[in-house]
Amino acid sequence: MEFEVNKDQICVNKMVCEKKEIVFVEEDMIVPDSKPDILNSINLSGNVCIYKKEITDGKVKIDGCVNTYIMYLPDSNEDNIRGLNACIEFSQNIAIPECKEGMQAQICVDIKDLECKVLNGRKINVRAGLEIKIKLYSNEDIDIISGINNIDDIQTLDKNFEVNSLVGSGNTRVYVKDTLSIDQNDEIAEILKTDVTLEDCDIKISYNKILSKCEANVKIMYLTEDNRINTVQGKIPAVGFIDMPNVSEEKICEINNEINNIIVRPNSAEEHSIYVEIEIETSCTAFEKREIALIQDLYSPSQNLNFTQKRINASANKITKTKDFTVTSKTNIPDLVEGNLLDVEVLSTINKEQPTNSKVMYDGEMTVNFIFSNNNGNVNSKVSKIPFEFSIENPTEDENVNIETKLNIIGKNFDIKSNGDVDCQIDMEAQVDFIQNTSMNIIDNIEIDENDADSGDYDSLIIYIVQKGDSLWKIAKKHRSTVDDIARVNGIEDPNQIQIGQKIYIPKFRNVSRKGNANAIPA
Repeated sequence: MEFEVNKDQICVNKMVCEKKEIVFVEEDMIVPDSKPDILNSINLSGNVCIYKKEITDGKVKIDGCVNTYIMYLPDSNEDNIRGLNACIEFSQNIAIPECKEGMQAQICVDIKDLECKVLNGRKINVRAGLEIKIKLYSNEDIDIISGINNIDDIQTLDKNFEVNSLVGSGNTRVYVKDTLSIDQNDEIAEILKTDVTLEDCDIKISYNKILSKCEANVKIMYLTEDNRINTVQGKIPAVGFIDMPNVSEEKICEINNEINNIIVRPNSAEEHSIYVEIEIETSCTAFEKREIALIQDLYSPSQNLNFTQKRINASANKITKTKDFTVTSKTNIPDLVEGNLLDVEVLSTINKEQPTNSKVMYDGEMTVNFIFSNNNGNVNSKVSKIPFEFSIENPTEDENVNIETKLNIIGKNFDIKSNGDVDCQIDMEAQVDFIQNTSMNIIDNIEIDENDADSGDYDSLIIYIVQKGDSLWKIAKKHRSTVDDIARVNGIEDPNQIQIGQKIYIPKFRNVSRKGNANAIPA
């Protein structure tokens, strides 16, 4: 028999897997002829740029570079410090067996360690440890049977699910340019260090279009021709548009911003400024919340039906929680006096994440790098490690929920005492996304067993004693009756409330049409 079924279609987005891997990239660099020999490195910093991501069967390929700045002690009587810019190109293949071409990947690459080794006066080795975090997602169009029309006495057990149905995805590249003005008395000899972070990311949705906004916070340390060290800082707005059919204000959008390239170049001495150009890639995935009724089980009192089921997982909800906390510590830098602190780099790392039903507990570490000059005018640096702990409420009350955590530095203060003691205060914001998934059974391939010997073509009344694990649905299906008939005969007001040991009567009626829906959830 051909079944006349009603079908709905949803596109579900599900996380296939996640992987974290530490890789090391390195390269030997030659000191240009225009610069003096290097005796020792003072400080090493860098930014990661991702050029290209490629998703293929079994692997994810990432092409990019680590753009590093080396502050070094030169073999020269004229200079106390010099700078060198070194770019480490890399191409990494990350093996992931579950990866398939066409999947979406959320990729985050962070610098975990930088090391500079002087090989000789004209040659250095730069090595970077990178933490690569990958989350793979797939989109799947699912046909859902929502009803069967041509079997009069079909009994269906439905359950409502709330899922995020994919609306669409897209990306755009934005090139932002600006000129940062420096002091009119400064003539730049060279750039010593550049830090770029993306902040205040936000979106605005209009029909069929997404507006993405963020600011590139740029801080540049430079050396002047008269051997002074100075800094300049500025925020450059970045705005991009992503065209996406059927997206509107009520949709849920997830945005990811990534730096592809950074160009920093001093302008002519007369201009007293630095040219900055940044390439940013913005990707977006949009969802809509849908509530769907899925048939979890079915049968017919008059015919024997066979069917198959498949289980699918889909993202159902995302809850974002934020928490501000402060990390304090004390360190000692004997050569540091007030007014000589040039810069402080702060890197935060989460070492342990432990979710429970009520909260998520974190253990982490701050790496604080102080760059300073001493009374002789020499530049030096010192690294201090500061452990920290914090916790945040788990709104899902599920310890197996997927968690994505971002830490942002929102303020920092370093109070320098006369004996070299430094009181450190770092204000942090934790943003935690709790991503709930749901698992659903989908019924398909319904068939009638033509060899069914028990057609139920007779009237009967069975006495049954309720056993542990029974539900009215299970009892009715087993004896080819209906939930409605059993409830009516036994005066049961709530079909979901039956007791172990309860005696119930199970009716079976001959040739009576009972088209209906049980609307109960199995125990």
